[in-house]
Amino acid sequence: MLAVALLLWPLRLVRPSIIAPRLDRQFAALEDSAGLLLQPGDTLNLLEHLQQQRVAQRLHTLRENGRLTLPVSWRTSLVVTALLGLAGVAVWWWPATQKSELVAGVPVRFSPAAVAAPGKVPARIVETQVRVTPPAYTHQPVFAPAQASFQGPEGARVRWQVRVSGSRRAVPEVEIGRQRLRMQAVAGQAGLFSAEYTLRNSVLYRLRFAGTVSDDYAIEVRADQAPIIRIQTPKPYTLVEFGVRPELPVRATLRDDYGLSRAELVITVAQGQGEAVKFREVRRDLSAAVGGQPAQANLLSQLNLPQLGLTYGDELYFYVSARDNAGHSSRTDAYLVQWQDTAVADSPSDMGMGVKVAPAYFRSQRQIIIDTEKLIAEKPRLDAATVASRANNLGFDQQSLRLRYGKFMGEEVGGSIGPGAPRSPIAEDEEDGHDETAAEHAAEGGDHHDHDHPTPPATSAIASLTAETDALMDPYIHKHDDSETADFLEPAVKAKLRAVLDQMWAAELRLRTGQLAEARPYEDRALKLLKEVQQQTRAYVKKAGFVPPPMPEATLRLTGELAGAAAPQRQQTLPAPALQPAVRAALRWLATTSATAKTNPADARVLEQAGTALAGAALQRPGVYLPALRALRELVADVRAGRPACAECRPPVERALTDLLAVPAPAPVAAPAPTRLAQHYFQELSR
Repeated sequence: MLAVALLLWPLRLVRPSIIAPRLDRQFAALEDSAGLLLQPGDTLNLLEHLQQQRVAQRLHTLRENGRLTLPVSWRTSLVVTALLGLAGVAVWWWPATQKSELVAGVPVRFSPAAVAAPGKVPARIVETQVRVTPPAYTHQPVFAPAQASFQGPEGARVRWQVRVSGSRRAVPEVEIGRQRLRMQAVAGQAGLFSAEYTLRNSVLYRLRFAGTVSDDYAIEVRADQAPIIRIQTPKPYTLVEFGVRPELPVRATLRDDYGLSRAELVITVAQGQGEAVKFREVRRDLSAAVGGQPAQANLLSQLNLPQLGLTYGDELYFYVSARDNAGHSSRTDAYLVQWQDTAVADSPSDMGMGVKVAPAYFRSQRQIIIDTEKLIAEKPRLDAATVASRANNLGFDQQSLRLRYGKFMGEEVGGSIGPGAPRSPIAEDEEDGHDETAAEHAAEGGDHHDHDHPTPPATSAIASLTAETDALMDPYIHKHDDSETADFLEPAVKAKLRAVLDQMWAAELRLRTGQLAEARPYEDRALKLLKEVQQQTRAYVKKAGFVPPPMPEATLRLTGELAGAAAPQRQQTLPAPALQPAVRAALRWLATTSATAKTNPADARVLEQAGTALAGAALQRPGVYLPALRALRELVADVRAGRPACAECRPPVERALTDLLAVPAPAPVAAPAPTRLAQHYFQELSR
């Protein structure tokens, strides 16, 4: 109203002398003569009097046509005023409506109150109200649970408000676990008390006032969970191949129980190779997708590899992190994106060079044997040319393998392998072509062994002045020009490896000539000798440490002796849980106390100790143990008063306490005694 008064205050300055010029400017039909209407008629001459009548007539016409109105739109103002009035009424009634909804009482069951004196009102809680205010970040409204046991979010404020009658000195209390909250009186309202508590963990509570105690009620706290992130695309490992557009969309789904506040994409770029790898981190803020703090959001971001500075052969790692309104954060696993490295094109000068860069591949001796057996099996179905070609290829593979092992003997070429080379005794005995060659030489010249051979010339080392020194150094010199001494193999290994090469030569000769069946024994002997050489050239290093003594297997095997053969057993005596004696004592009291006999108030302590164990179980499973806990409270109240224990409360308490007992160890069960018929049956069997 003050603002309206300030806006209307300038209207006090409005005068006819101010309105007349405005009308002359607004309406040309008045011919700038509206001021004549303000002049008295006796002061005007004839011409002014005629003009005054003319202007008055035109002004009347404008008024009838509705054009002569104030330059203010009252319709908009009236509509806005009406809406504001309705909003004011709603705001005026809203707190009262909300209060009426939140102060709805919840049913709370109390133990029987003490008998009041005649003429006095018993002290008791007549009404209980509960109000739960969730944290602001949850965006949940304040609510009033319909039951005394309820659920609430972590960090919520619970307000109990009770109305009492009777005693004015006693103050109600809220017992939460082992903590007692003393209620405060509400100012201006007699008999009204309130208390507040912040939820952190699930608890049990009850109300106390003037000796009366309510049943136990559970408050289940829902903990705030961290955000859940799921990356839909790409896959955990993505290879961007050559020719594919180097762009990848990153799509992720975020969920939270109350709301998301921040999202981020963290990218780590790895560039270079070997020890020259450089890492660089790039962070992208994706909080725009969670601007309204939704409980679920979809994120989309594009990975453009060239814009991130990547080239062929580089890679990047990325993950998505999110944070909720409570400050809890989570992140995904690292995802890898690799840009395929393209092969470097050779220059024209390199294209003409016949350099073989591919590694040399050799068939093993075992593979040659397998291929030979396969060719022997397929020989009846093949023509002679194909058999000869495949056999010659096998001979070439055998030659390559022989030359490969010949390098260990110091041979640079394969010329020393053959009939002219020194043969080992194994090859001379097994090669049947050797005797034929010797017979041919004997036939061509019978005196081949009778003539004298010239004495070979003396070497330069013997003829020199340092012959004795050379003879002493000869065993310790590694001679590359001599195949027999051009390696460091032991003499036994060297002799066996020479036999391997001889067998390979014999197998190669027969494979190249198409004698497949005759080549098989030489191939097998070459493989056998080769395995023996491999075993002899291995070096075994004995490990340092404990060496167990050898087992006397010869004296223990098949003897039936089981001493020390039992499985190891570990026994440990554990003390019973601390609450088990209290539970057993309560069950013993329930079993020995009659339901109709008077009780001893001192026995209430036994039941209270068992109630501690039952309260812990009710906190974990309130739906199962909470009714039993209430029944136990009634039993405690009856025992304290010396009354007979409640008969209806015994069965649920006994079942609950029995469930809390530890599982007994299994005990062996004695077999039942055999009947006379069974004894007679066994006697007949033993005959």
